[in-house]
Amino acid sequence: MVQPAVRFSERVRFAAGCRTESSSRARAFGAIMAMGGIGAAAGPLIGGLITSAISWRAAFVFQAAVLVVIIVSSRRILDPIPPDPSRRFDIRGAALSATGLILLVTGILAADDNLWLMIALLVAGAFVLAIFFATVRAAEHSGREPLLSTRLFGDRVANLGLVTQNIQWLVLMGTSFVVSTYLQVVRGYNAIQTGVVFTAATVGLLMTSLSAAWLARRQTRRSLIMTGFAVTITGIAILLALAGRSINPWGFAPGLLLIGLGLGAMLTPSVDIVQSAFGEHLQGEISGLSRSVSNLGSSLGTAIAGTILVAGLTGHAYAAAMITLAAIAAAGLVAAAFLPHTTNAARSGTGSG
Repeated sequence: MVQPAVRFSERVRFAAGCRTESSSRARAFGAIMAMGGIGAAAGPLIGGLITSAISWRAAFVFQAAVLVVIIVSSRRILDPIPPDPSRRFDIRGAALSATGLILLVTGILAADDNLWLMIALLVAGAFVLAIFFATVRAAEHSGREPLLSTRLFGDRVANLGLVTQNIQWLVLMGTSFVVSTYLQVVRGYNAIQTGVVFTAATVGLLMTSLSAAWLARRQTRRSLIMTGFAVTITGIAILLALAGRSINPWGFAPGLLLIGLGLGAMLTPSVDIVQSAFGEHLQGEISGLSRSVSNLGSSLGTAIAGTILVAGLTGHAYAAAMITLAAIAAAGLVAAAFLPHTTNAARSGTGSG
């Protein structure tokens, strides 16, 4: 009777450790998302001030200066894992993957100009990405280390997490693009006024991002992601309903606030799901893949929304763009429904691969 009791106590300690690790990871990711929210709030306001006071060129000079500060400051960051000079960077894999993704995004942007060009670019992008994955498999079979391990795509839960991540950033950047364009082109607001209106979304994003650890202790990651998508879709619906009836710029605030709350609630658990699906030795690779998928979502969101606005297929292009984003968010909700009901704590302790 002693041995089963010992095993039970070990499982209890392991589960408690996993919960602590998950909570700490959620707190860290939440802080990162909160800093992103602060940047999202400060960016339009500072950019608007510079554009209004000087010129739009000066705004880009300011951004370049910020990048220089980041580069200089990053020299003080100490890498906890020393570099291994024997491991070579996969330049060919990086070039192929970047080329394929650029072709795909460019193909979407070409939709309003030339249908055949769009098809050609999308097919070319898919072909280049197929070559990329073929080179990855060939490198692994020959014992070399490719840019990306195929093991990263062997976990169903992690794949679903990546899908939700991509859609979240697609909706976030697509909504930002459509609403900011609408405010300035249709409503005639200047850059500063547009930035102020967007603080509603930023406040929502900050509130739920900073509460990530608290939310992670009370809800499963699946519940948070599904709730986040549902709240975001509701926010888009309210935005469409109020924007058409109110000439007051603050008529956008309720919808933008809900969109920010919804996105902030699910950004952290989606990243947590992906990261915790793999062991420590694959954290660098899965982190890079996770950020790449998020950035791809940002690019796709801007490209899809921009294409709908420029194409002007209907007299309500802005509404059509937001409805499209809501439909994509609904697809993300469906993907999140296939996530496991558990918190996935055991996986975060073991990892796969």
